Amino acid sequence: MKERMTPIWFEELDSTNNEAVRWIKNFDNLSVLAARKQFAGRGQRGNKWDAEPGANLTFSIILKYRAAGMTPLPATRQFRLSRIAALSVCDFLADKGVEARIKWPNDVYVRDRKICGMLIESSLDGEYVDWSVVGIGINLNQKKFPVEVINPTSLTLLTGNRYDVVAELDAFCTFFLQRFREDGSRLRADYERLLYRKNELHSFTDCATGTVFQGIIRGINEDARLVVELNDGSSRTFAFKEISYII
Repeated sequence: MKERMTPIWFEELDSTNNEAVRWIKNFDNLSVLAARKQFAGRGQRGNKWDAEPGANLTFSIILKYRAAGMTPLPATRQFRLSRIAALSVCDFLADKGVEARIKWPNDVYVRDRKICGMLIESSLDGEYVDWSVVGIGINLNQKKFPVEVINPTSLTLLTGNRYDVVAELDAFCTFFLQRFREDGSRLRADYERLLYRKNELHSFTDCATGTVFQGIIRGINEDARLVVELNDGSSRTFAFKEISYII
């Protein structure tokens, strides 16, 4: 396995995830593709990821599980990637003096504002993951956002400093490699510790019915479903796209 990740920079791409998937056979394990400008960046739920050209980090990490030194990843344990990526972002931000939390499954928030989003795409080979592309967007230097972007923030808005995108991606890669090498128990514990709104009473929307309800996030179960305690003391679990936070 690589001891260091060296990003490949592009001036412009439709999206770094698209580029990684298109040419997946041509890239080595742990390759990092970064773009100064994306004109068709993608986020979760089919959303568009808007980022001011040259101001932010928009990149994708390629993971090939058939490569030397890689431990096979069962398809049922894919959530490990969300933990690694989200914790890496939190580590990166903590190094800048910013305390962040993970909004399940893998958005990163500072207080109630989103600073990072992710899109993880994988190809399966039977019961195992063949390869994954971990797409990450971190708001670094952007100060103004489109009106349709809900609750955004950036590192420069939080600290008042301006950051070099090339140097900061190199720094992030160091944190990613550290987390990638950690065992599952440490990742699970740190992810739960940094879970956004854990043990707090908040309102949510049940996406299947549109019903608004109150509950307390208690953690993640073995199937990576969100566990929410209801007012009557019972618990419900939710998969991705089955629950929406009201912020």
